[in-house]
Amino acid sequence: MGVNIQPLADYVVTQAEEAASKTSSGLYLPEAAKEKPKTSTVVAVGKDVKNVKVGDHIIFGGYTNETVKIDGVEYQLVKEENIYATVK
Repeated sequence: MGVNIQPLADYVVTQAEEAASKTSSGLYLPEAAKEKPKTSTVVAVGKDVKNVKVGDHIIFGGYTNETVKIDGVEYQLVKEENIYATVK
């Protein structure tokens, strides 16, 4: 998966995983009702990142994450300190 973004320092570039489009009981959710994904897949890492690598699925938070859209794909720039866990 090649991405044309190279993060600096301790930043990680992630691609959000799809939000659920229907409930566990089978009801379809409108766009406005979908929860923002809490997990993302790492697609690039800065040179100072120590704890995650490309391909990891992560849980992150923080209000300073930047969202960018490149070639129709939305990415988040996340500082490594805002990553809470990896999902196995």
